[in-house]
Amino acid sequence: HGGFLGEPSPGCVRLAQSPPGSYVGCFQDSGPARTLKGVVFYDLRKMTVAGCQEACAEWSYVFAGLQDGTECYCGNRLPKRSSGAQECNRECRGEKGSVCGAPGRLSVYHVGGLLLGSSRRRTSTYRGCFPVPSNLTATLATPLSRPNLTVDSCCQLCSSQEFPLAVVRGPECFCGFPTPSFSLQDAVDAALCAGSPEAAANYCAVYQTPVQDTRCTDRSFLPAKAQVFVALSSFPGAGNTWARHLIELATGFYTGSYYFDGTLYNKGFKGEKDHWRSRRTICVKTHESGRREIEMFDAAILLIRNPYRSLVAEFNRKCAGHLGYATDKNWKSREWPDFVTSYASWWSSHVLDWLKYGKRLLVVHYEDLRRSLLPKLREMVAFLNVSVTEERLLCVESNQEGSFRRLGGRAREPEQAFTAEMRELIDGYIRTVDRALRDRNWNGLPTEYVPR
Repeated sequence: HGGFLGEPSPGCVRLAQSPPGSYVGCFQDSGPARTLKGVVFYDLRKMTVAGCQEACAEWSYVFAGLQDGTECYCGNRLPKRSSGAQECNRECRGEKGSVCGAPGRLSVYHVGGLLLGSSRRRTSTYRGCFPVPSNLTATLATPLSRPNLTVDSCCQLCSSQEFPLAVVRGPECFCGFPTPSFSLQDAVDAALCAGSPEAAANYCAVYQTPVQDTRCTDRSFLPAKAQVFVALSSFPGAGNTWARHLIELATGFYTGSYYFDGTLYNKGFKGEKDHWRSRRTICVKTHESGRREIEMFDAAILLIRNPYRSLVAEFNRKCAGHLGYATDKNWKSREWPDFVTSYASWWSSHVLDWLKYGKRLLVVHYEDLRRSLLPKLREMVAFLNVSVTEERLLCVESNQEGSFRRLGGRAREPEQAFTAEMRELIDGYIRTVDRALRDRNWNGLPTEYVPR
């Protein structure tokens, strides 16, 4: 489907005539041209068929494919090349007697009833009302048109064909991707999409389907060792994992880590297993500070976040992992004030050390990255000396959240967590860091959290 948007074609999707949830077969599927590439995760110890099926169901995919005993892939189309059943001979690491593919081979299963029953299943979301681009009708001579077309039916059709956007204009349904000519940056009043037939013909309602935009999900290690050794440095809880996710999608290269975190490896960060000094990754996550650790790197992206938010995020992680929340008991214990006392000073010294000893820096504020994702991401990618297309950056924007939202519980807001004494301590560190940035001709900290 070239051009701006693709027409939904009922013949595109190959559905196997197998019972829901059942084994479909063994297939060849690997590399950038793989068919099942919507959602990818790994589990070196506990991979199961049901776990992969549930992950695919969450994103509304029809098929779950398992490879090499540890890898899970999702999609709505079967791979073209089937293999003999004996070629899928790896057992799932977490499930004895199950079939989990082999190197370069996928054991494919239907997702089946899990698709409707998944409590975490993602749904289509409204992106807004937008002017119809001039090339829309020229690109599509025969869009899908039904007198009883509903938003749900359009979203389901586009999702089934793995398009991230469902576009409704009157009785017509289009499926496609964000592009430079349809970047979803110029939303108008939603009432214009629901007005008279004449007015509605000039506007379209756009929905994000549950499936991933896969134009930017293929990643690899660098083809040759990096000449410039770049750190992605931040205080814990400052959004380093999210920034790595954005960088990997934008550049197409894995990021590394000074540490090894099996949870992050399982979420697709293959660079976690690589030695941090291999120079096979585009940049390396670190929370380290101190002259010796900093001077090992040739350059660094220094990611800074509001310390109040960082401290809460890191305390949640320490108590409940990457996607959980600390309990009321955690917050009321002695552990929290002790944590603030020791970690608040680290937030300050981390920035100050990198400003002092870093050889070449790009300072990025987490809040600016949230507010102005594409402009800031362009700066980061340019600093990493990688050229990317605008289509790829728009794909990153579609996939910007990844799988990093905390589940269950409720976020504790800073005004609930910090005493007046804690605030006085932290505000002093904020002023020190703000002054240090300005003294080195960087913009100061975002005004929203600098005390007046």
